[in-house]
Amino acid sequence: MIAWLQGHKLESWQQGNRQGVLIACGGVGYEVQTSSKYLNEINSKQDLVLWTHHLQKEDSEVLFGFPNRNERDLFRILIGVNGVGPQLALVLLDKFETSELVEAVIEADINKLCQAPGVGKRTAERLTIELRAKLSPWKKTKEQFLLKTSHQVNPEQVQAKNLKELHTSLSSLGYEDFEIRKAIEAIGVENPGVPAKEDLTLSTLDDPDNLLRASLLWLTREAA
Repeated sequence: MIAWLQGHKLESWQQGNRQGVLIACGGVGYEVQTSSKYLNEINSKQDLVLWTHHLQKEDSEVLFGFPNRNERDLFRILIGVNGVGPQLALVLLDKFETSELVEAVIEADINKLCQAPGVGKRTAERLTIELRAKLSPWKKTKEQFLLKTSHQVNPEQVQAKNLKELHTSLSSLGYEDFEIRKAIEAIGVENPGVPAKEDLTLSTLDDPDNLLRASLLWLTREAA
């Protein structure tokens, strides 16, 4: 398994919609596929350090190269999703910054994920369903939506239309009725041991987006 390369770039290459570099390491030339965004970044560089994923198939071997370990590891997580192959994973990394992609998945921002070429609604939904728990630790605490109150939220405190919208949204992401009810009851409880960078009070529950994000945060932490 080749996981890291340091060497001299001999040339850049383009084959159809795929691109990358040929890098010389210890007298051996490795052909490495990259995203077009990263290839543009290293276009003027000669000495390279690449974090790589070595994909072995019955009839071929492919090296994928990344600027850092986080992006390489996120690539590995993405290709673990049913229906997401290496090329689509590169498209996602090409379209979004790592933190931006993680946030879109955790917050179930289907519309944003669909901005990536080749990503349809079903694929975007599958990404959020399968990866929300895995990617939760990637999101910084200060970016999380936490509710900090001293008592539980009663469903009657939330407008009926917001509850209906929340139920529809969470159902579309694969959550069961009992999970949704449990989330509504629990999101008003302060999360112990986690410093809240942005407090959400009961008044913010009138905002459907805040309600959905708070529910997803709680459900994700439960699944982690």
